[in-house]
Amino acid sequence: MSNKLYKEGEDYDQIDLSELRKHLKEVQPLESFSFEEVSEGEHWISISSPEFTAICPFSDYPDFGTVTIKYVPKDKCLELKSFKLYINAFRDIKIFHEAATEVIFADFLEAVDPEKAHIIFDMNVRGNVKTICEKKFNC
Repeated sequence: MSNKLYKEGEDYDQIDLSELRKHLKEVQPLESFSFEEVSEGEHWISISSPEFTAICPFSDYPDFGTVTIKYVPKDKCLELKSFKLYINAFRDIKIFHEAATEVIFADFLEAVDPEKAHIIFDMNVRGNVKTICEKKFNC
C-alpha cells in the first residue's frame, strides 16, 4: 500500500485553454461598450472581483481569490455585469491560477482592445501557500 495521496502527472490535468475560451464565449461572453475620451490625460479604469472561485485541478478543492484588471481604454470599456457573470462561470471549472490569469486576460484584451492593461490575480492562502499572478500589456 502506498502512502502517496496523489499520483503526480496523473491526477491534475489542465483542460485545454482554447476549448475553455470557446466555452466561456458561448455561456458567458465578455461585453464592451463605446468610450470617448473628452479631456487630456491617461484615463485608467480599475475593475475588481473579490469573489473569484474555481476548482483546483490537483486537489479538487475550491480556490478563492480576487481578480483585478486595470486598463487604459482605447474605444471601448468593459461592461461590468458581463464581467461579473463571466467570472462566476469559473466556479465549476478545474483550472490552475496561472492558466486562469491567461484566459481571463486574453478574453479581456479581445473584448476591450485597450491601450494598456494589467491583471492581478490574487488568490487566497491555501495549504500555507499564497499565489499572485500578474500580467501586463503595453505597460
